[in-house]
Amino acid sequence: MLAGPLAARSSVAVMTSQESSAKGASILGHPVQRKEDPALVTGERQYYGDLESIDAAHLVFVRSTMAHAAIGKLDITDALEMPGVLAVHTHETLPFEDEPAFPMVPPDMGRPHLAHERVRFVGDIIAAVVATTQTAAVDAAEMVLIDYEPLPAVPDVHAAIAEDAELIYPSIGSNLVFETIKNWDDNVLAGSTTLVKQTVVSQRLSGVPMEPIGCMASISGDHLTLWVPCQNPVAIAPLAADLIGVEESKLRVVAPAVGGGFGSRAGYYVEWGVVGRLALELGRDIRWTATRSEDMLMLHHGRGQEIEAELGIADDGTIVGLRADCLADTGAYGGMGAFLTTFTQLMMQGPYDMGSVAFRGRAAVTNTTRVAPYRGAGRPEATQTIERIMDLGAAAIGMDPAEFRRRNLLRPESFPYITATEAHYDVGQYERALDKALAEADYATLRSEQMSRRATGDTHQLGIGVSCYVEVTAPPGVHSEWGRVEVNADGTATMSVGTSSHGQGHDTSFSMIVSDALGIPIDHVTLVQSDSSEIPQGSGTFGSRSLQIAGSALHESSQVVVAKAKALAAHLLEADVDDIVIAEGGAQVAGVPASSISWSDLVAASNDGDSRPAGIEAGLAHELVFEAGGPSFPFGSHVAVVEVDTATGGVELIRHIAVDDCGRILNPMLVRGQQHGGVAQGIAQALFESVTYDEDANPMTTTLMDYLVPAASEFPSFECHNTETPTPRNPLGAKGIGESGTIGSTPAVQSAVIDALSHLGVTHIDMPLSPQRVWNAINN
Repeated sequence: MLAGPLAARSSVAVMTSQESSAKGASILGHPVQRKEDPALVTGERQYYGDLESIDAAHLVFVRSTMAHAAIGKLDITDALEMPGVLAVHTHETLPFEDEPAFPMVPPDMGRPHLAHERVRFVGDIIAAVVATTQTAAVDAAEMVLIDYEPLPAVPDVHAAIAEDAELIYPSIGSNLVFETIKNWDDNVLAGSTTLVKQTVVSQRLSGVPMEPIGCMASISGDHLTLWVPCQNPVAIAPLAADLIGVEESKLRVVAPAVGGGFGSRAGYYVEWGVVGRLALELGRDIRWTATRSEDMLMLHHGRGQEIEAELGIADDGTIVGLRADCLADTGAYGGMGAFLTTFTQLMMQGPYDMGSVAFRGRAAVTNTTRVAPYRGAGRPEATQTIERIMDLGAAAIGMDPAEFRRRNLLRPESFPYITATEAHYDVGQYERALDKALAEADYATLRSEQMSRRATGDTHQLGIGVSCYVEVTAPPGVHSEWGRVEVNADGTATMSVGTSSHGQGHDTSFSMIVSDALGIPIDHVTLVQSDSSEIPQGSGTFGSRSLQIAGSALHESSQVVVAKAKALAAHLLEADVDDIVIAEGGAQVAGVPASSISWSDLVAASNDGDSRPAGIEAGLAHELVFEAGGPSFPFGSHVAVVEVDTATGGVELIRHIAVDDCGRILNPMLVRGQQHGGVAQGIAQALFESVTYDEDANPMTTTLMDYLVPAASEFPSFECHNTETPTPRNPLGAKGIGESGTIGSTPAVQSAVIDALSHLGVTHIDMPLSPQRVWNAINN
């Protein structure tokens, strides 16, 4: 057992919804157990792979084994003659419009459903095989004959921007496809007495959801239902209908239970379109389930940015300015990866008071899997860069890294605050979060222990890493959402939202909001989501936006329902509306429990024209689109403590302390779960995970033997804490929490490993900090 400053200490008491309700007038703020879990554990809620169909056919994709090649002869004759085969299609036999490129990149970068003329990455789809069984489809897929005419491959961004680079899209004329700049021509470092410079690599990552991607297409007459593991099924329905070639009214897109998203499940996948079109053409249900290796090939990757940063510091240890040049990999097709540089730009000042920031972000196309948002999406890359350069700055002026950060943090009185990159920060108590993290870590004692080990030449050196961060949630363009609340005839309530939960606990948190307003127990509140046939509009779940935006839509809808109910109750009970209060089971005259009316009776009266007074609409329901006053900006500080074996390069994370501020906390249990998951994924980037390609753009990490996803046994018990600084930009005061742990943890762990070796002259190691890389840093 670890003791003293190396011992973890963190706990949270968990209560049932009944216990938390009994503790006070509001259920909000209590750690209520997740109500959705029993249905998942018992199998009552199904994933797309669980859906039953009597005669579902199976589809297998034939994917390119070349990263860049012209497609020569393509022969499907032998495949069509295989037993059980129902159809084999290529672009020539199943023409599709391309999936449109993201609006801010050249339109020629659209993704073909079935490749034509050339393939652009290993995993590009060339043919689709449909058969009566999975085995038959796999066997037939192996009989598709493809004659490739190899072209020079572009494996990374440096190859992409080389003077003699092969053009992946000759019509564009360059492999650079996007640029964003801010203050780039300004001399933001003028007046600095100390300059530090470092290139920070935020390597490619794979989301690796537990459930591989796939879908189920079911047919009912001329109507098609697509069951997809997606973060925004309602939002993609119009595009899917257009590309599949079906009227939008005849397409239903549903996300059943979803086994993980992390950003890589947001948006449309061309595979879904092919499955849907072939289901319509064959007139039968079709199932496609990716293998794990196929999932690693084609599921959108994340990160993939390199940022060269230079920090200027004045004599008094304050920051003069920061200059950052970002080069991002967008992969082979025009998704959102290029645009993510704008989020990196937005957050490039971090939580610090900087005189100015100059930023240039460029994105290049490569012969690799498409890059898209992944838990944090631009904010981790900015934070990793800032915190690395802050450590180097502290070392250059001989100041403790925690003190250097404290000296430059923005002060509470500065808010609201507009940064040099035009982020409109709402509120911030940055120093309070740092102080709490250092206190929980017992920072001074850790530094003392570190000095003792250095003095004795211990082979297991102690490293302490500190990170401070601020991030943006419900980012620009997606800080509005639809919601609806209705009280039913039996006294229960139904809430409908445009978000799409895939593990976050929305059923619990949204039910708490509605229950708090209506007094209806959360177990009597039903969530409707993720179904385009029932939800008229909705952006989905990403960007840590759901509670603060959809939750606020439900909160405000509930308040309107309460106002209707009070007006109706006042009429029926012959009382003044100001004397009506919401009570258990319905409404009553304040202080007179005998003068009450149930929700069931209120609903009945609201639908009875004779009982309902003039001016009150029928039914106890309301819907609206909530529009926030702007994004919110969570923040926090993390401390990581590692032991590094200087003989082997092995790293062991022995403590991780996270203090995250997500505004007002409605359910501490759900917040803690998001912190744990985010911290784990952030540590995984620092120590384990990396998508790699060889010089010919062949993927080298297509199995979980090559791509190192850590198990829980490889982590210590995380010490998660919170401060609460409510945002004024929504009525709940809540900010996002889903990505904060990922943003704060990675740089803290990277800094801790480097800190353990700083007395040996090590100043930087690229992630992931594998034993080989660490050993090389020690010995070179």
